[in-house]
Formats: sequence, structure tokens, C-alpha cells
Amino acid sequence: MMLFNLAPPHSTHSQTKTMRNLCIVTSNVSSTFTFRVPLHKFFSFRSRTRPCRVTMSTDPQNTVVVGCGGVSIDFLATVAAYPKPDDKIRSTSLKVQGGGNAGNALTCLSRLGLKTRLISKVADDSQGKGILDELQADGVDTSFMVVAKEGTSPFTYIIVDNQTKTRTCIHTPGYPPMIPNDLPKSSLSSALDGAKIAYFDGRLPDTALVVANEAVRKNIPILIDAERPREGLDDLLKLADYVVCSAKFPKAWTGASTVPQALVSMLLMLPNIKFVIVTLGKDGCIMLERTLDGPSTEEANVDNFLESLSLKRNKSVYIPTCISSSVAKLKAEGIGAVSAKVYVGTAESIPPSELVDTTGAGDAFIGAVIYAICAKFTPETMLSFAANVAGAKCRDLGARSGLPYRADPRIASFISEKDKDFSLT
Repeated sequence: MMLFNLAPPHSTHSQTKTMRNLCIVTSNVSSTFTFRVPLHKFFSFRSRTRPCRVTMSTDPQNTVVVGCGGVSIDFLATVAAYPKPDDKIRSTSLKVQGGGNAGNALTCLSRLGLKTRLISKVADDSQGKGILDELQADGVDTSFMVVAKEGTSPFTYIIVDNQTKTRTCIHTPGYPPMIPNDLPKSSLSSALDGAKIAYFDGRLPDTALVVANEAVRKNIPILIDAERPREGLDDLLKLADYVVCSAKFPKAWTGASTVPQALVSMLLMLPNIKFVIVTLGKDGCIMLERTLDGPSTEEANVDNFLESLSLKRNKSVYIPTCISSSVAKLKAEGIGAVSAKVYVGTAESIPPSELVDTTGAGDAFIGAVIYAICAKFTPETMLSFAANVAGAKCRDLGARSGLPYRADPRIASFISEKDKDFSLT
């Protein structure tokens, strides 16, 4: 059997004994599992066979994306229903694969055909080897990652609830953490050489800020994944050109009472960003794109404006769609007003029989948004494309198994129509 002990492997006895026991047993694995046993004794980290790339008029491999942020090993246990405290239940399936926001997003981009480089840190242990091997198998350049001679690599327990189609993540950070001195100036310069966009997931804050400042110096646009308020995130957001955030982040970060008001507040607080997107799971996404005032720009309450636009959605369509507004002066009471266009994107309506796991759906969405920026998609095409990529991911267990390749028929039409100009201006 396999027993998940939810105390970190390096926790003290006094820490461990205060925890409630939660046991998830996988009956078809014969050996008792602990992190002190090399992972390769039980699991292999092989990636799926990669299909041939589609030949385009412009080779997408010329587009370089640099990411800085988290990687991990994910231990995904699927259960019939989430357990109560002190319960002992059996998992229905188990998968071990790479994870972490930055690792997932760059894997997505690599499968879509772009050239990706990752700045992160692992330890010289079996988990770290698995992380590196899997990223390399998917074409992610790991030569700028730091491997600590001692310590532990990051890992995450993920419990996938088959009843509610939700997942619960319990993350243990790696040690020692990455610091700016881990990345020599020569390596930083090489990592950013020729990059069209730099992506940050908000982790490794001290190192991320050094990388972001160098990206600004080199005039490389920056996209920030604002998942939740973190130490050092505010400094990164000030440098951002694009922000994609989770459903809870806008209100938590701005203190606004509604999401639309919070998005207006973000555009006002971050004058450099071109757009902000909030992902809403099965409810799709909302995007505000900064615009210039026009001579006849109307002023409108942002909550009412968005509600009116949302009513235009065709709920009978199962594929992702996007509707957009005209330019308006969007006003948030007590906050201010900003000229912007609003886009409401829908998520794919996935049949319950096909919906497996939402782990990493946001990372897939962000990876697709970065691709769309590089390819100069229109906002409407970008949001529909990103929703398709995220929907494909949700049909398999884990953050990466379901990530589509560029030849996947669900997304090939987007790429073939728009894969002509990967330069940024």
C-alpha cells in the first residue's frame, strides 16, 4: 500500500504529533512510500511522445520566452470524495509528475512550439532529478536552473476530489530557497538574450525582481501571474506590462468590493500595464484593456457595464467564445475611472464524464495567453484560444498530462491562422 503522511519529511516529532492523521491508501502499489526513498524506485518521469511540429511560414522556435518561478514534484491522489478529519480512505488513482506554476506554463509554451528557458532552483535529490528530466523531455531549457548540492526539492500533495471536481494542494517549499547570488550576471544576461517576453509567477521574489529589472533594462515585456498576494509581488507588479490573476486576487489586493471595481483599481494603481485578466474557472474570464480617451467616450459604472455585456453571452454554445465592448470610461465608485475595453471570455463547457482534474488549468491558460501575445492574436482570439488550451488540460490528471501540442486539432486552427508574426513591437 502507499501511505501519504501529510507532515513534511523534515518536520520535527513535536510538529508531527500535533497534526491530525489523514490517510489515503493506494492499494495497487505494493511498497510503503516515503520521500527518503529515491523516487525512481517507484515512478518514472517519462513524457509522452512528441508529435512532429507543424511547419509554418515563420518558425515559432525563433520566439524565446523566459520564465522565473516555482517548480515541484506533484503527488496527485484521486479520491471519490474529500475525506473528513481522521478519515482513512482509498485513492482511486495516483500520478506523480512535475508541477509548479512556472514549470507548467513553460511546458505549455514548449508544446505549443516556442523556445522556453526556466530560471528556478531544485536540490540534488531524486525529486530534483525528476523535475529536470521531465522539463527537458518537453523541450524546456533548464540550463539556467540552480541545483543545490544539499537540501530538498519542492513537492506538493494534491488531493483530487472526483465528486466536486476540485483539488486541494498542500505544498512544501524547497530548501534552501533561491537567492539572487545563485544566478551570476553572465547567466542572467544569457537567459534573457533574445527573449520576447518574461514571465513571473510571483515566487522566488528576490531573484525574480533582479530578473525583472534586467528584463526592463533590455525592453523585454513582462507578464505577471498574480495568484495571491505574496511577499515581493507588489514590486514585480510595478514592472508588469500584462497581469493575469486568479479569481480572488483583485479584491484581495485592492480592497475593492467587486471584481470589476478591483480591475479598474488595478489599471489605476499599475499605470504601465496594457491589460489585466482575471480567470474565473468555469465562469470564464474578464479582461480590461487600457485604451486612450476618445472624443465621444462614454462614462459608465463598471459593474453595470460588465453586467450588461455579460448578458450578451450565448449560453447555448459549448465552445469558448469572447464578446467585447466599445471603449468606455469605466468608473468605480470611490476609486476612480479609466478608459478601457472590456472582454468577457467563456470557458469550455466540458461534460462531467470528460472533466478529470482542474490542477494547473490556470497555468495552461497563462501559457496560452503568452503564446497569443507573441503571435499578436486579437484579444478575442487570445481569450478563446487560452480557454481551449485550459479545457484540453482539464481532461487529464495533473497539470501537464493534458497540455496540448500545437498539432492538436482543438487548437491547430488558431495557430495556422495566426502563426505568421511572432515579433513584438
